[in-house]
Amino acid sequence: MVCCSSHNVQITESMSNEEENKSEISLKAEETALVLIEFQNEFTTAGGALHEAVKECMEKTGTLENSKKVMDAARSAGCKIIHLPIAFEEGHLEISNNSYGILAGVKEGGIFKVGTSGAEFCETMKPAEGDIVAKGKNGLCGFASTNLDFLLRQNKITNVVLGGFLTNCCVESTMRTAYEKGYKVYTMKDCCAATSVEGQEAAYEHTFGMFSIPTTSDEIISAVTK
Repeated sequence: MVCCSSHNVQITESMSNEEENKSEISLKAEETALVLIEFQNEFTTAGGALHEAVKECMEKTGTLENSKKVMDAARSAGCKIIHLPIAFEEGHLEISNNSYGILAGVKEGGIFKVGTSGAEFCETMKPAEGDIVAKGKNGLCGFASTNLDFLLRQNKITNVVLGGFLTNCCVESTMRTAYEKGYKVYTMKDCCAATSVEGQEAAYEHTFGMFSIPTTSDEIISAVTK
């Protein structure tokens, strides 16, 4: 019991230290990538299949406005901008007929289908010249079925800055894997959104600090433009 208590104290202190160090962030632009997860119309735009589910959280957080601001600033500073969309072919054959949970919902709803407006990038966050679009995302983690790790290593990236949808699903899954792969991970609370404000806050308070340095768009802009 004493051992467990000691470990709990160490974990808590580590998360606390990450919070204290946020104001000290300084990033070399050439070693930093902004990874933008699923800024697609299904989430971001009125009429999108999942827009109503995330609308309240987006509005409270200022997700699109903050994401656009940090994307433009990071690009101008020389950071690599990587867009990470999810997409499926007709019939969503990439997903098992026996699937369950969130992927079952995606398949049943026929959403994020290649060639539809819902799968397209929203107007605010469209890739610009020099940006990279990662390929192959058919699941939750941004690394599992994609070329993201290859892109990061080819571009000599050591710092991964995350934003996107959903905070406690694809963003968190990508965060955890990036952490375990040895990248220095920063997650921007004000550039994410979940299906509830409560879910967003819970992820920020209880898991972000375990697998990344919780931060904001303004702090990242300051860090890459010093």
